[in-house]
Amino acid sequence: MKKMSKLLAFLLAIVMLVGATACSAGSKTTSSSSAAPAASASASASASASASASASGSTIQQAAATDNKSKDNDLVIAVEGAAGTLDPHNYTDTSSISACGGMYESLVTFDSDRNLVGLLATDWDVSDDGLTYTFHLRDGVKFHDGTDFNADAVVANFDRILDKSNNLSRTNSWYKTTGDDSVARVKVTKTDDMTVQFQLIEGWSSFLNRLALIGMISPAAIEQYGNDIMYHPCGTGPYIYKDWVSGDHVTMVPNKDYWGTVPTVDSVTITSIPEAGTRTSMLQTGEADFVYPMTSDQIAAVSGDQNITVTSTPSNIMRYVTLNEDLEQLKDVKVRQAMNYAIDKDAYVQVMYNGYATVADSVFPSTISYYEPQTVYKYDLDKAKSLMKEAGYEDGFDLTIWCDNTTQEIKGATFIQQQLAQININVTVVPYDAGTMDADIYVDRDKATIQMWYVNWSASDFSADSTVRALLYSGMEPPVSANTAYYENDEFDKTLDEALATADPAKLTTLYAKCQELAWADCPWLFLAVDNVLTAQQSYVSGVTVNPDGRVMFNDAVLAH
Repeated sequence: MKKMSKLLAFLLAIVMLVGATACSAGSKTTSSSSAAPAASASASASASASASASASGSTIQQAAATDNKSKDNDLVIAVEGAAGTLDPHNYTDTSSISACGGMYESLVTFDSDRNLVGLLATDWDVSDDGLTYTFHLRDGVKFHDGTDFNADAVVANFDRILDKSNNLSRTNSWYKTTGDDSVARVKVTKTDDMTVQFQLIEGWSSFLNRLALIGMISPAAIEQYGNDIMYHPCGTGPYIYKDWVSGDHVTMVPNKDYWGTVPTVDSVTITSIPEAGTRTSMLQTGEADFVYPMTSDQIAAVSGDQNITVTSTPSNIMRYVTLNEDLEQLKDVKVRQAMNYAIDKDAYVQVMYNGYATVADSVFPSTISYYEPQTVYKYDLDKAKSLMKEAGYEDGFDLTIWCDNTTQEIKGATFIQQQLAQININVTVVPYDAGTMDADIYVDRDKATIQMWYVNWSASDFSADSTVRALLYSGMEPPVSANTAYYENDEFDKTLDEALATADPAKLTTLYAKCQELAWADCPWLFLAVDNVLTAQQSYVSGVTVNPDGRVMFNDAVLAH
């Protein structure tokens, strides 16, 4: 590895100090400027050598002990963020998806190679025009309350999702919006007890991907609890709900009547531990059996521990900062481009991830289909200052940046603060608890106070559309979804819609490449990095993994004890 530069060494020291301290205590987008770098097939070469090497996935440390045993048969998984809901039709975060994944199942799912395969549906047929999908359902499956899983159950679930009055997060993706009008993309009908048909109103390239995210809830439980189902989870999965303390933990126990292989562990608890060092300590003492994320600065703490394995695998978790284009000082694309040029992305990868990440070179991670690399906004202070002067902001301005109140997120926001100070942008870091932040983000546009948001996003259905629609499509601004840049580009929207309506791979390649090029030039975000999934576990654990989107998979967990 090359010798660390003085600037990088300085940044590392300051950001680590701040991180340690923190633990204790609508307008249209302006047209693209010539300052934007052109698309380039070799853009990813700007990433650091160490990050490139780590992107393929590897074992960082392999436990040497072969006689390590668990003191019990209860699996404890320590994660950074808490589950926000246990309603599989209303989640927006991977912690909630992880927890729901033990209790709920979908008609289709992804195998280990991210191919779509049947789950509660054994197979399906597609009409010649691609508009009718007929699913043949798995026989002999029951919900946790004893209700039969059948076509009536599927219809009941989609009746709930398509009812806009329920205000469910999953609803928007099942509607086509044109101006002020919206229409459901599908009609779901029962053919017979074990066959259900989805009739699409037009081609929908990511239909099956979207379907993979819809967990089936007992229709009896929907009728009994309505939208309070989040407190009374009832699916068909291998685990049954035991208890949930919001902000703290979720505990599940095996479903002894599960249609598939019954879990061998006695319980699974997913516990929220925001502080990285505490998660590591819990792993070392056996209080936790599996930790995610294992932040890169904690790897040294377990180095040489013969009972602990640390792994790194590629992800589709994009790290970025949204820039609210409704703010007068952020309306000019030159300002947003200047801010991107002022961020040393290679230093960010080293400071934040010790090289276990790659510099972002598109609004798509490279693990998503139809990814097309762009030319990175390489660190160039002279260019950044020149653009700020051209925009009339040579003397800078003040901004706030919101972030989660965790060690790693505060550290990242502080890095951005230090970098932007170089072009006279004075940034105040505002850490938030998850629930409080959501209340401030998901408000009507005229009430928005968000300026910058240090955040990450991953498409859990691994589709190109899901990677950007919720974040960059106009009409997806809060409170509808997460376009907190309030980015509006008619050409981007039109191109994204055209891609969604075709299944032609050649057309999809061209259309999604155009989407990436448009958004990259407009800079609605500070483009940072795609980090690797870093996990750590006791050697007695097997069958627990983390998907590229950050979802923890534990249905096949085994503890040697």
